[in-house]
Amino acid sequence: MQGQAQQQAYDRGITIFSPDGRLYQVEYAREAVKRGTASIGIRTSDGVVLAVDKRIPSPLLEDSSVEKIHKADDHVGIASAGHVADARQLIDFARRQAQVNQLRYGEPIGVEGLTKEITDHIQQYTQVGGARPFGVALIVGGIENGEPRLFETDPSGTPYEWKALAVGADRGELQDYLEEHYDDEAELDDGIGLALDALASVNDGSLLPSEVGLATVDVETETFDVFDQDRIADKLEETDLLADPDAEDDDE
Repeated sequence: MQGQAQQQAYDRGITIFSPDGRLYQVEYAREAVKRGTASIGIRTSDGVVLAVDKRIPSPLLEDSSVEKIHKADDHVGIASAGHVADARQLIDFARRQAQVNQLRYGEPIGVEGLTKEITDHIQQYTQVGGARPFGVALIVGGIENGEPRLFETDPSGTPYEWKALAVGADRGELQDYLEEHYDDEAELDDGIGLALDALASVNDGSLLPSEVGLATVDVETETFDVFDQDRIADKLEETDLLADPDAEDDDE
């Protein structure tokens, strides 16, 4: 019984390390990320692609209300996986940091600098009692000094830089797909195709425009660009991934 009580103490205590050096609440926060629908980030030679699986749970839900891709600044976009409310708090924090940097220094914030501001904020919630870690992972992508940059934030508060990554549900399968098909020399359109191919690979080989979110930040304009459903449908048609909505109805 005593051993079990000690185990529960480590389990519940956010700031307490277990004897084997683990913070259980941070690990549970990572599990919460896995329960969120997938998000993908891809760095190409001329920009960054963010793509997300929105998976609308009901035909009565307005798909525009499912927000998984966000604009942090003119040159930075963020995709999330995990608890939506936690993501919104971190997005708001990121936007404030971008504005503060612009006002204080008269220049846009760097993608790496913004990511580390976010992860420093996340880390505080793993070290202070009375609060829980953020149950969300973010993909932060943008242009810095004319170069595309792509980062991940982890519930522990650790930043990672990637060429391509997936977070959320099916991460293992998506990461394997990206590792197999990623090309360092790929251009932005190729990156969009790869992101959509990866999402389709875990969704029966096809996608509906209403269930996909897509955005890019290209080197030339350094501008965050969100695709509407018509543009997403065009991309899905180009890549032969467009699902037949009538077939979906027949299955039901």
